[in-house]
Amino acid sequence: MFAVDVRRDTRAVVFALRGDLDFHSVVQLYEAEETELAAGREAGTVVVDCSHLTYCDSTGISALLKLHNRLAAQGGVLCLAGVPAFLDRLFVLTGLNQLFCLHTDTEEALDTHRGALGTVGAGADLRARTGEEHDG
Repeated sequence: MFAVDVRRDTRAVVFALRGDLDFHSVVQLYEAEETELAAGREAGTVVVDCSHLTYCDSTGISALLKLHNRLAAQGGVLCLAGVPAFLDRLFVLTGLNQLFCLHTDTEEALDTHRGALGTVGAGADLRARTGEEHDG
């Protein structure tokens, strides 16, 4: 069974994923995305808490990529928090760890992007957005 729990505060929108994100359940993530990022709302920061994700197939990864691209086009940022080892390994193998903003947990992601709702992109730290150290 899969569920998306959504909460919104001044720092970000948090999607907490539970269970298996796959072809059959991805529609729930798309519905949450549409509800929370409806036209006219500022994108800002979206944190996807993956700490209770038990499985993710290519459809789920594709949904995360689409969410990332949608937010980037609106000047927002997607952060993934609590990524389980099986998914982290896949991100490293595919290079997606260079694209996604990865954090140990949701609070770390929220603290990194504090006050960024609707303003991310204009002054966000490169390391926080890409997960890489940046000199310069």
